[in-house]
Formats: sequence, structure tokens, C-alpha cells
Amino acid sequence: MNISSEEKMRELGAAIGRAVSGGEVLELVGDIGAGKTTLTKGIAQALEIDEPVQSPTFTISRVYDSPRGLSLAHYDFYRLGNAGIMSEEIREVAASNSVVVVEWAGAVDDALPNDRLVIKITAISEEGRLVEFYPGGKKSDELLRKIKENMA
Repeated sequence: MNISSEEKMRELGAAIGRAVSGGEVLELVGDIGAGKTTLTKGIAQALEIDEPVQSPTFTISRVYDSPRGLSLAHYDFYRLGNAGIMSEEIREVAASNSVVVVEWAGAVDDALPNDRLVIKITAISEEGRLVEFYPGGKKSDELLRKIKENMA
């Protein structure tokens, strides 16, 4: 899927936010500045989260509560060399009714469920992005179907 601007990336995030119901795990893959946090802001917007969404690069995690009864757990493991105690937290949150967004997942890959939606974002121009989806199972396949419906 080609995304032409930051606004369109937020719209894709909003389509994802309208598709989730809790228990989904999204792994965002892309270079620094690719749009991972912008996508997450769109998800938060659709979940009616009023709090400003910021990249958790230095805090590792941020959790936002939605008035829809869901939590958005946003992780960024860019600075983490190994999972350590975060593995258990990731397993617990992924098994809950939260929507889990993970950036730079390499350190915790073994703690993430196989049935997750990997979203790869590649810069193709200053504003343009190529977004590719890789579902890992039945639940993430269904999520991708809903996202595509929401984008139509």
C-alpha cells in the first residue's frame, strides 16, 4: 500500500484503530522517521485517546487508556539490547485486552505471539511510504481484512 503523506499515515492508523477489538499485537518495522509513531497516533485517535501519543524510545513503554474500554500499549525497544524483564511484561500485555504496538521488536521477538500483524514501513520519497502487511495467523489475517475494509 502506498502512503503519500503524514496525514495519510494517520488515516491508515485510524483504520487500524477502528478494526481492533483488543488482544491484537502489531509489530511496526521501519527505519527511524519512517512513520511508526505517526501510525500509532492514528490508532490512538480512532480509540478516542485524548492524551498526546509520543514515541516511547526513552521510556520503553507508554500505556494509554481508551474510553472504549481498551488500552493501547506502545513499546519501543530501540535502546534495549536484550529483553530481560520486558519479556514477561510483553507476554502479559499481549494476553490481555490491550492493543499492543511494538517498535524495534528484535529484543523481544521470542516473547511476541506468532499471530501478530507485522507492518513494514519503507520510505520511498521524502513524504511517500510503502506499507506492507504480514499477518502471522488467523487473528491477524482477520484484522488485516478489517483494516482493508476500513480503507476502502
